[in-house]
Order: sequence, then structure tokens, then C-alpha cells
Amino acid sequence: MDRNVTIKRELLEMLLEGAKTLHPKETIVLLRGKVTKDVINVSEVVIPPLATYGSGFSSFPTQLLPMDFSIIGVAHSHPSGSLRPSVGDLNHPFGKITLIIASPYLGKENVAAYDRNGNGLTIQLA
Repeated sequence: MDRNVTIKRELLEMLLEGAKTLHPKETIVLLRGKVTKDVINVSEVVIPPLATYGSGFSSFPTQLLPMDFSIIGVAHSHPSGSLRPSVGDLNHPFGKITLIIASPYLGKENVAAYDRNGNGLTIQLA
């Protein structure tokens, strides 16, 4: 069964603007929301503690995260413009989904969603 990812337009615009602001470094945030049988609903973002933003990478120490079962994945930028998950993205998934925000960060066409196995998901604006 295909799953859809829903996200509010304002939240997507905030992710795009954050990635554009930090460009050419990568950015990373945690995604909070709910997962049902056929919909993954992203409701807010959380800035991870002690996140590191660099050229070609972004990370955070997972051991510092509180136990929070509402965290459903991560969103991070690809300043290169690629919407495809990297080997690192595929080998180290966090949560159920990954949103990739790619340069030039203009709109929904610069965002892709993947499940933890690297399968593409459809993004719908709420």
C-alpha cells in the first residue's frame, strides 16, 4: 500500500526557507506527527540539540534526544540540488520518513519524501 505524506504549506515553506538560509551547508530537523495505515501527517518540526551543519553533511547526537514517540522522521537539505537519498541517508534512517529539501529551495518541486527503505512517497499539501 502506498503511503502519502501530508504537510501544511506553511510548514513546507518554513523548511524551504531554513534550508535556503543555511545554504551551502546542509540543515537537519526532526519531524513530529502521526502515522496511520495510509497517511503520514507531519505537524511540526523540532530542532535537534547540538545539531551539526556542514558542507555535504548534517547530523545530531541521537543519545541526547528525549524519548518522544511523536518524532516520525527527519528533514534535511541537499545543497547539491539532488532529490535522491544519499548512501548515508539510506544506511542511517531515523524514524519512518525522510524529507529531502533540494536547492534552489523554491517550492514543493524541490522536496521529496522517502520511507526508511528508500521508497518514494507522495507529498500532499494540507
